Amino acid sequence: MLECAARVIGVHTTTSTAAVKSDIALRPRAERLVSLDVFRGFVIAFMILVNDPGDGPSSYWPLKHAEWNGWTPTDLVFPSFLFIVGVAMAFSFPSRISAGQTRSTLLKHAAWRGIVLFGVGLLLNGLGARYHLDHWRVYGVLQRIAICYVIATALELWTGWRAQIAVAISCLAAYWILMRYVPVPGFGVPTHDIPLLDPNRNLVAWLDRKLLMGHLYEGTRDPEGLISTVPAIATSLLGLLTGKWLRTQYATRVKTLGMIGAGMAAIIVGKVMDVWFPINKKLWTSSYVVFTAGLALICLAFCYWIVDVRRHRGWTWPILVFGTNAIAAYIFSETLAIGLYGLSVGGNTLMGHIYASVFAPLATSANASLLYALAYVSLCWIVMAGLYRKGIFLKI
Repeated sequence: MLECAARVIGVHTTTSTAAVKSDIALRPRAERLVSLDVFRGFVIAFMILVNDPGDGPSSYWPLKHAEWNGWTPTDLVFPSFLFIVGVAMAFSFPSRISAGQTRSTLLKHAAWRGIVLFGVGLLLNGLGARYHLDHWRVYGVLQRIAICYVIATALELWTGWRAQIAVAISCLAAYWILMRYVPVPGFGVPTHDIPLLDPNRNLVAWLDRKLLMGHLYEGTRDPEGLISTVPAIATSLLGLLTGKWLRTQYATRVKTLGMIGAGMAAIIVGKVMDVWFPINKKLWTSSYVVFTAGLALICLAFCYWIVDVRRHRGWTWPILVFGTNAIAAYIFSETLAIGLYGLSVGGNTLMGHIYASVFAPLATSANASLLYALAYVSLCWIVMAGLYRKGIFLKI
């Protein structure tokens, strides 16, 4: 099915090791940072687990998003993935430039990848909306990744690490100024006329309603809105800077301790920022960016030390199934979920029928919901393991 999907979006399979322009490569690159694939695999597995519960309202709190301000482990998934995208860029571009590719060529390729990724996100949204234009969502996870990837690519190709730090800080500062001081038309000034980060009376939600009312994930607002993509760019840049750190000639112990130290500092700074600009995933606040980057740094540091420094890799194969084929796992899990919710059985959705018939009788609501989610992750893993064994990796 994924090979058919690949043909639909205009990609092909190849056995060439120089498959820069291919979107499905038959072997992962030898120079991959294995710990990054492991970290990515954990993130994807947890993403599928929290995205596909049997009974969402009854799920345990760590498996649900925070209602508004604050965070849960579930709120760490998306920023961790964006962070990983940035880290991977630091390893990809130098080798391609060394192979003779120009910066213009790399940017054109990145732009094409961004367009394809954005398009796949739109197609998934359309599938969920049964392609009704009146409520076809435009924003989305893949769309945000595409935008951040292209912008981070341009910055990586034409600027150095100092400029990238400056851009990241500028994104976070500018976003705070916009959300704190710019009046929201029709509502007033935050903290004066309306609460700071009011769910519907904030600049992000206001602009999204003006542009795309009827096409937003939560009706009056969208967690992947236009303005809130600005601080998300900083998330990818922080990942890029981390990748640059890992490529330095410092000893592995220094690199590991550096990531742990920077991660702890970022967590503290993020919590301090939370006092004035609350941690909020749905608005991707500046404090959220710094806080989640700190946690991602520490997680990557431990993966790096265990997998790439100590080289304890015997246990990693099951998680590499997801980590080396993350986009394929995401597309498959989302497409399957849309199908299970879209098909009806006896007046119920197919998903609801399966849950009520098989899982609900087994345990309490919270445990039954978790059992369903674990079964769903297992099913996705089986499919991805088949692709892994055949050496098929979807690369957009």
